[in-house]
Order: sequence, then C-alpha cells, then structure tokens
Amino acid sequence: MSLRINDVAPNFTARTTQGTIDFHDWIGDQWAVLFSHPKDFTPVCTTELGYMAKIEPEFTKRNAKLIGLSVDPVEDHEKWAADIEETQGAAVKYPMIGDTDLAVAKLYNMLPADAGDTSEGRTAATNATVRSVFIIGPDKKIKLTLTYPMSTGRNFDEILRVLDSIQLTAKHRVATPVNWKQGEDVIITSAVSNEEAEQVFPGFKTIKPYLRTTKQPG
Repeated sequence: MSLRINDVAPNFTARTTQGTIDFHDWIGDQWAVLFSHPKDFTPVCTTELGYMAKIEPEFTKRNAKLIGLSVDPVEDHEKWAADIEETQGAAVKYPMIGDTDLAVAKLYNMLPADAGDTSEGRTAATNATVRSVFIIGPDKKIKLTLTYPMSTGRNFDEILRVLDSIQLTAKHRVATPVNWKQGEDVIITSAVSNEEAEQVFPGFKTIKPYLRTTKQPG
C-alpha cells in the first residue's frame, strides 16, 4: 500500500551509523526528514549528502532532525562518509540507516515486496526507486513525500522551504502561495470568516472572496 500525506510514518528498528534506533523514539517530539539513496558511492547522492551536512544547522533551527538511508551496510556508509567529507567539504553528522535486508525500503513503498531480502548483488539501477524524501511531524505523520530520478540532484533548499510552510500553517489558519518564502504574505484559509479575519488578521487584503492575503503571522 502506498503512503499518503497524513498517514502515520511506519515505525521500524534499524542499525545506523550512530547505533540501533527505534524510528519513532528517535524522532521524539521533533520533526524529521528521512531521505533515501539507491546505493553508496554514487555521484549524485554524494553531492546531496554533502549539501545536507552543510545545511543541517538550518534544520536544527527548525527543531528538525535529518536521517539518511541506503540499502548498503552501515560499514559502507562509514567509508562513504569519508569520501563525502573529502569531496564536498562537509562531515556527515546525522545518522545513516543500513537497510541490507531492504525492510525499510519496502516499508516505505520504495521497493516492491518481491524485491528480495538482501542488498547484495543489487545495483543503483535496481534500487532506482529508493530515492525519496519524507518530512515527518512530531505526531509521527507524513507531511510531505517527494521522489526524484537518479539523474537529477534533489533541491534540499526546497525541503527547507516546505518545512517552513508546514510549520507555519500548523500553527496558524493560513496557507502559503506559489513560490512562497519565509517572511512573505500568506493566504487566509476559507475556514476563517471575514469577521474573524478582521480580528485575527487586521488589514488583510481581499483579492477575490476566496483569495485573501495577509502578512505572515508570528
């Protein structure tokens, strides 16, 4: 069964580069970004892991934790991390899951159930669909899913932008318009009447009865 937004993120226990974790316990009361990779020592993913290492402090500011996944063993992850630091100029400090039995990849619908139960002999091509990003909230529910092809590096600045939007709209009855960035005007949701909007969002603008904008709250 495919995973959808607002589904509870499946829990699992797995080995990582920072020890064995229970995923839900590891998330705790924070946000989490789980991003997966088809195989260790692949060029595009090397650049991605390095960039995430560079911008991890931005996620920390937002009370969010990073965790990577590849179907290869943890021992390979540790060797790969040295290459990442050498070539990308940033040390990977977040944990990387070793999914050698493909259990997590299957649990998150990144590989079919009949994909086997070992990473041995598999290539990046056979793992091509293990290339997703999941934003998971403190309530352990999936807030975003995103899957890229192997040939296209992911835009992790976009993941930060979406996280800002999700966290803002979780606190206030607003939505964010196209290409919104932190600090820009937002949209008042239809659940707020004009009378209430006058109290909560004084000075809001009505462009159409269904399209009302206001300054970003908070």
